[in-house]
Amino acid sequence: MRPWTGSWRWIMLVLLAWGTLLFYIGGHLVRDSEHPERSSRELSKILAKLERLKQQNEDLRRMAETLRLPDGQADGGARAVGKLRNLEEQLIRAKEKINSYRSLPADGPGKDQEELRRKVENGVRELWYFVRSELKKLALVETGALQKHVDTLLQDLGHQQRSIMTDLYHLSQADGAGDWREKEAKELSDLVQNRITYLQNPQDCSKARKLVCNINKGCGYGCQLHHVVYCFMIAYGTQRTIILESQNWRYATGGWETVFKPVSETCTDRTGASTGHWSGEANDRDVQVIELPIVDSLHPRPPYLPLAIPEDLRNHSQPSFCIAYLIRPQAWLLKEMQEATSKLGFKHPIIGPLKPLRCYKVHCKAAFHPIEEYMVHVEDHYKSLAQRMHVDKKRVYLATDDPSLLQEAKSKYPDYEFISDNSISWSAGLHNRYTENSLRGVILDIHFLSRTNFLVCTFSSQVCRVAYEIMQTLHPDASSFFYSLDDIYYFGGQNAHNQIAIYPHQPRNSDDIPLEPGDLIGVAGNHWDGNSKGINRKTGRTGLYPSYKVKEKIETVKYPTYPEADKLLKKP
Repeated sequence: MRPWTGSWRWIMLVLLAWGTLLFYIGGHLVRDSEHPERSSRELSKILAKLERLKQQNEDLRRMAETLRLPDGQADGGARAVGKLRNLEEQLIRAKEKINSYRSLPADGPGKDQEELRRKVENGVRELWYFVRSELKKLALVETGALQKHVDTLLQDLGHQQRSIMTDLYHLSQADGAGDWREKEAKELSDLVQNRITYLQNPQDCSKARKLVCNINKGCGYGCQLHHVVYCFMIAYGTQRTIILESQNWRYATGGWETVFKPVSETCTDRTGASTGHWSGEANDRDVQVIELPIVDSLHPRPPYLPLAIPEDLRNHSQPSFCIAYLIRPQAWLLKEMQEATSKLGFKHPIIGPLKPLRCYKVHCKAAFHPIEEYMVHVEDHYKSLAQRMHVDKKRVYLATDDPSLLQEAKSKYPDYEFISDNSISWSAGLHNRYTENSLRGVILDIHFLSRTNFLVCTFSSQVCRVAYEIMQTLHPDASSFFYSLDDIYYFGGQNAHNQIAIYPHQPRNSDDIPLEPGDLIGVAGNHWDGNSKGINRKTGRTGLYPSYKVKEKIETVKYPTYPEADKLLKKP
């Protein structure tokens, strides 16, 4: 046995104890919500256990630091010590989170509790990414009994992680929190839709301030839809009515209104007393009709761009707040959606992998991921679903441009029921991409993907991101209803995506960057192994850092509040 293998054995024991403790914490948080009189006593017990585990971890770290390692094996010992230090930090964080539960208001859920719940949920998820990644690395270098032990640990800890997430789900529904969240989301959605309707239907179109948006950006449906969403954000911020120019649309010559309801019932004429190209909100104030370029050419850039959120709509995600208004289907399309639902046997529970187009292998637009890579996460989520609901069948909605993939999936995974429409797959092929049939197909695919229980896809795909954005409009919070095999969520042309360091970090190796609380981090992506990559804007250094040591910097913008529209909403 190699001398430092003992340290790895200690690490695995600590990981197992840590996973068990998290399971214990998760269960008690839910039970305590049902019996508040026991909360203080039980939380004290949990904190005492955490303190004991922290002391044990310190003892293990000291033991690992005193190991005498032969030349060439010191790096392994250093890694062992580093991981023990990492676990020690996470134990401290857990204590802080549990302590914060003591200060929750007794009169039901609210904004602070929502933020804390999401923080705990994200912390558990990032810890699991870290543990899973490290154990998989160990499994690659070990053999025999130890490798089998690692595999068993992965299974056990995976079950622990799913149990914790299930407990957090039940916690989110306890004490009327689920009803409160639904009510808040509906009121906010109604408010936004009413404001957009008001803005898009001025009493006198000839005098209305307008923003002209041409849908024919040179890209696919998802990209073009995001282009219209971006136009709507600028219009909402500058108090202008969108005039959507969509005649001779590359997908449908009849334009947007052939599939979706018009963006305005009263104002579709782009004429006005003065017309100009975008030159900035202040410069354009006296110009009645402004033509908006694509986001890539927008200059100067206004603050009304993702991922900024309207100040008075802080709990609403962007760009989801306007996509629901945009994609209201025409009667024929709504009927077709209903018929396709029945014909395909689309029902819950169901998980929706969006399989990247195989043509990407040739055109290199995104990395190719085989079906097996998707199904790992499909199976993992079905295990989670089984802990909170009855799963009669494991259904999968398969969206792809490859008609042969359906048969391949059925052959490789016979215990799943795969639902897919091969006519959509054929229409998504390169030679059929820009046709009305292809448009129908991609709309149906997005519709079904957005209505799955869980979405497994690549956020490098515009279609995947559109499906997720629509999913956000169907639930009070869909932030945990997806797994991306590559990118984090982003909006093409968005302003900088920043995070704020909440804990200090000393680099563990040359790949890491140091952090101090308050540092602004421009995030480039999540590696799904407990680490993210980004640039520390204070030091200018780019590299890795533990994902749990930062929080999102929520950018809010002072948008117009449209009091006239709000008054109309309040009328009986």
